Amino acid sequence: MAPKINHGEGRTRSSLSLIVLIGLCCFFYVLGAWQRSGFGKGDSIALQITKLAECTDIQNLNFETRHSGLGSLSDLGDSETKTFEPCDDHYTDYTPCQDQNRAMTYPQDNMIYRERHCPTDEEKLSCLIPAPKGYVAPFPWPKSRDYVPYANVPYKSLTVEKAVQNWVHHEGNVFRFPGGGTQFPQGADKYIDQLASVIPIDNGTVRTALDTGCGVASWGAYLFKKNVLAMSFAPRDSHEAQVQFALERGVPAVIGVLGSIELPYPSRAFDMAHCSRCLIPWGANDGVYMMEVDRVLRPGGYWVLSGPPINWKVNFQVWKCTKEDIEEEQR
Repeated sequence: MAPKINHGEGRTRSSLSLIVLIGLCCFFYVLGAWQRSGFGKGDSIALQITKLAECTDIQNLNFETRHSGLGSLSDLGDSETKTFEPCDDHYTDYTPCQDQNRAMTYPQDNMIYRERHCPTDEEKLSCLIPAPKGYVAPFPWPKSRDYVPYANVPYKSLTVEKAVQNWVHHEGNVFRFPGGGTQFPQGADKYIDQLASVIPIDNGTVRTALDTGCGVASWGAYLFKKNVLAMSFAPRDSHEAQVQFALERGVPAVIGVLGSIELPYPSRAFDMAHCSRCLIPWGANDGVYMMEVDRVLRPGGYWVLSGPPINWKVNFQVWKCTKEDIEEEQR
């Protein structure tokens, strides 16, 4: 038989619980008000902090600089402005740490003479390097990839020296860069597409690239279409620096060389390293140049070396290869 339920007793307990809950709420409200009043034990510190936090007097705020050693801004007007006059016109192509005359005084082993050699304090200039006469603002990207005002880099030597390789053409008052190169007979676009067939360039795996011996940096210029940012570098030639063309095109580039010192990039900085028809002796010095490429590549990065054997008709016997094998590889 089911037990008899006393509904009156249940209602009594519910009423009692509600009264207790209301009583506790009132107690803690009164306790909180008492503590905030500052009369609670140990609450004098809290009261002082509350008073300090209240911005009751803003007249004492001081907005002057705390760097007393630098002085105030008003003192800057009293200092004498130092001005620099333009250098002579023959300094137009002067690059302080890449001066050709100074470079030739250094050893040529391991391309040491092509590295940075900065002037002494006695040799430093105190004038502004002048721009070429008639210099104008470069074309905006993407037009600058293909055209550069002739007045900005007024040198035709590359148009003659590299005419067959289709690097650059002089057309009136502009240079045109068709995207050619020693290894780009069909253009840099086609060459990059060939690379993309074996390297995951299109899916974002490769985001940064290093181009060794970049020339006028057409490879880096056309990689932008693949959302890949390339840093290009090449040594300064005996005439003008080829990277100047790259800079005028809007492509990141620096004068540099794989020599006896590390490249100015941190380790694991690039997803891909590239060199087209390199003249770099990769096996020299116990493979130090290969180790430098390995240093700047991230784990799993890609190293691309393209090009036919260099001076094979002279070196094939030293390489212990047959002339027929090298001819086949050349083809």
